[in-house]
Amino acid sequence: MPKSFILFEKNNHVVRITLNHPSDGNIINYQMSRELETACQHVNEDDEIYAAVISGAGSVFSVGSELEQTGRKKTRPQEVSLPCRTAEIIAAVEKPIIAAINGDAFGQGLEIALACDIRIASTTAHFAFPNVARGIIPMDGGTQRLSRIVGKGKALELILTAVTINANEAEKIGLVSKAVAPELLSTEVEALVKVMATKAPIALRYIKEAVNKGTDMTLEQGLRLEADLYFLLHTTSDRTEGIKAFQQKRTPEFKGK
Repeated sequence: MPKSFILFEKNNHVVRITLNHPSDGNIINYQMSRELETACQHVNEDDEIYAAVISGAGSVFSVGSELEQTGRKKTRPQEVSLPCRTAEIIAAVEKPIIAAINGDAFGQGLEIALACDIRIASTTAHFAFPNVARGIIPMDGGTQRLSRIVGKGKALELILTAVTINANEAEKIGLVSKAVAPELLSTEVEALVKVMATKAPIALRYIKEAVNKGTDMTLEQGLRLEADLYFLLHTTSDRTEGIKAFQQKRTPEFKGK
């Protein structure tokens, strides 16, 4: 049986995706990119999935991509094009995604983390874009997403110098939401997704859409998008259930409809 480069586990409306190539630092190769693309498609299509978590097997998140590290030439165009847009595929998932960064995230590994909506890191993790030291630049959204998250100046500093920072520094500059002791990472992430799994899934998707799209809009356009999404929620059964549950002082039972 061919080796699976990711693990995919669904439980209580939450999917856990694990990069599963620890012997090679969870390096992103063509097969892993294909499996991640399939997994992300499934997350989008399954109405029973409300949120997702991405982490790495072993002691690292991902140390980068095969293309970055080896410069290996591929004979088929898709073996280059697909791995170069793995983070893009993850960013296109409509549902909230949390990166549980259990160890080092370098190069495309960091780009995958940046493509997630929330990042929580172990204090053992380190972060870097070593690309320029190899005569290349980030290839999967790193120059764009990092600057939007930590600001233009800090992003340029990190990418131009290829410096490695630790998790505490990453938290300080806003690269991650929180840095926690490694033994607490799973608990911290589980608490977060447990809360999300109790919320209205359509509202969760609309919140993500409003925030992500609104970032690239004027304030007026963003407010209009927010209002449109708000009124669309009035047509859902979940909105009716939420009001009834509030009035009856009980926990709502959302169905994603």
